[in-house]
Amino acid sequence: MKKNSNLKLQKSKAHGYRFTVGRFLQLAVALVFLIFTARFLYIGISKTVNGQNLSARTKQLYRRNQVIKATRGTIYDRNGLAIAEDSHLYSVYAILDKSSINYKNKPEYVVNKTETAEKLATILPLSAEKIYHYLTPKKKAFQVQFGTGGSGLTLRQKKKIEAMKLPGIKFFATPSRLYPNGNFASHIVGLAQPEWDKKINAETLVGTMGIEAYFNKTLTGTDGYRVSSVDTSEYQMPNGTQDYRPVKNGNNLYLTLDSQLQSYLEARLTDVQKAYAPTSITAAIENMKTGKILAASQRPTFNPQTKKGLTKSYRNILVQDTYEPGSVFKILSFAAVVNSGHYNPNEYYRSGSVNIGGSTIHDWLTSGWGTIPFSQAFERSSNTGFVKLEQKMGGKTWKKYLNRFHIGQKTGITLPGEQPGFISFKTPIDQAVTAFGQGVNVNVMQMMQAYSSLANNGQMLKPQLVNKITDSDGKTVKGYQIKKVGTPVYDAKTRKVVLTNMKRVLNKQSGTGHAYKIGNADIGVKTGTAQIANPKGGGYLKGDSNYIFSVVGVYPASNPRYCIYLTIKQPHLAGTTAEKILASIFKPMMRRIISMSKSDDTTTTVKVPNFKDMTANQATAKAKQIGLNLVKVGEEDRVTAQGIKKGQKLESGDRIFIYTSGKVICPDMQGWTFNDLHQFAELTNVKFSIKGTGTVASQDVTKGTEVKAGKKIKVKLKE
Repeated sequence: MKKNSNLKLQKSKAHGYRFTVGRFLQLAVALVFLIFTARFLYIGISKTVNGQNLSARTKQLYRRNQVIKATRGTIYDRNGLAIAEDSHLYSVYAILDKSSINYKNKPEYVVNKTETAEKLATILPLSAEKIYHYLTPKKKAFQVQFGTGGSGLTLRQKKKIEAMKLPGIKFFATPSRLYPNGNFASHIVGLAQPEWDKKINAETLVGTMGIEAYFNKTLTGTDGYRVSSVDTSEYQMPNGTQDYRPVKNGNNLYLTLDSQLQSYLEARLTDVQKAYAPTSITAAIENMKTGKILAASQRPTFNPQTKKGLTKSYRNILVQDTYEPGSVFKILSFAAVVNSGHYNPNEYYRSGSVNIGGSTIHDWLTSGWGTIPFSQAFERSSNTGFVKLEQKMGGKTWKKYLNRFHIGQKTGITLPGEQPGFISFKTPIDQAVTAFGQGVNVNVMQMMQAYSSLANNGQMLKPQLVNKITDSDGKTVKGYQIKKVGTPVYDAKTRKVVLTNMKRVLNKQSGTGHAYKIGNADIGVKTGTAQIANPKGGGYLKGDSNYIFSVVGVYPASNPRYCIYLTIKQPHLAGTTAEKILASIFKPMMRRIISMSKSDDTTTTVKVPNFKDMTANQATAKAKQIGLNLVKVGEEDRVTAQGIKKGQKLESGDRIFIYTSGKVICPDMQGWTFNDLHQFAELTNVKFSIKGTGTVASQDVTKGTEVKAGKKIKVKLKE
């Protein structure tokens, strides 16, 4: 009985335990269910987890952000041949982490380092030992690169490596610039190189030299982007959110350079550099009627594609270096003497030497030519004769002409780092030597600007390198404008005297430039031999080669259109003469110019469009596009009249006036021509009282003053 009673008691206790555990489990399950239910309700209502919005995260999961990279604008020559354009290079890297397995369960890391190194060494400019060293870093690394030897690979090199099917060897593309012509106006075109942009966390091309640097903003485009919603299969959802900003590619530049002429010039310079090893050579060829530089180069130079020579020739010596030009500067001093009325060709002087304030100046032929007329001073390149002519003219007058020629001022050519040079003009000896190109420092483009006056009756034109700018669709954004510099330095009669003397320089008996004579070709030249200042201070270098030899030539001499200017510094003469060395460049280039002159445009003219009914902004953009300078008259926005009728021709760079009705405010008229004043008067009915000739130098009505019809404005013009 007692045993049965104990058994029942034990069963009762076990049942109680099961019941308690069951209740506990029920409560636990109920509690967990309540917690999950509460959590789901909270998430459903608030749509947030750990402070993050689930809807936003879901959208983000199925949202794709795509950056559309902009293309850098292409640089062309004047005929549309590409000089610099976008490309891509590749860098190779190796994955070392053994956890890198692809979906086929195959390794995505370098399996055999020795074999990989040996195979890569057949393509990369690195030894197998060096590559193996990269593949076995001291510290654990997920992936490694191979330094400069593994970067800058072409597509062809990339494909060769890919064909080896080496596990773990990968590539990434880097933006690059292609310069297909090698050593081709390298310091003019310049260089664009990839740099890391922190804002977009990627590499981008940045101009670091030449046109590439000066027009970096113009050439650089704006990246676009596309934001889209996709499904699990990565297909775009038709009703998903879309956000799109189109890419804006960079504008294109068309240079004034002629590829054929430039390439021919590069070959001539290379030949001379190899044969005579000069310290430097410069060359520039210009259409003097427009200011367009057709070819320009220098030695030393570099190859922008391979970067060979870059470390030794980073400076653009065409604009960043200044030098004493020597006797080629006599074109400027001679023009000043003639134009100022101090030249008497039949007056005689004693050649050989002249004393100025205790210092003796010699002719290049120290014994001189005896007593000769001033008419021979230019062709014989007599320093003594030019010192005497400068004395006749006087320092004050000569300095005025130097200022007119803008010596000591930048040309503003579109190249970075231009140096203005300077003039030493404190003492009589300083003033005297500037007459034959010593004691004055210039750059090559300053001289080209001064020489352009020979083609335009004394009016200088700014040398320019960009023919036009177009957008990525080929539409012209900005056309070419001839840019006049200052007012005419001298008149047409003076020009004729200077050109006649330049032709006489070719005379075998008395001229210094017979080496440059080309049959009966109508050319005029001036030669120069400038001493080089001692870099250690005090005086000039000694020795037959320690000079800057130069020549400038124009064609046709009767009415110049083209100009060639060459300089060569410290060549190893090797038994020849500097004239013969320069002639080996000058004569073939001049022959090429003579042959091409039949087809080249002499001037840049544009037809006036119809501006009526355009807005002022539209008219301004249109004028800029075709190369005219627009002047708005009136305060309204819609054009109602224009100063020059539709269809008439103007020279590039000329002003054209538009009228928009409303109040007329007096502008600053300085630099306006008689034609400009006529346009303004026709549109506004303002009257002008004009004194003098040339361009406006002063006006009696202050800029900003309201002027009404019938108002009389007094203006003074000066040459």
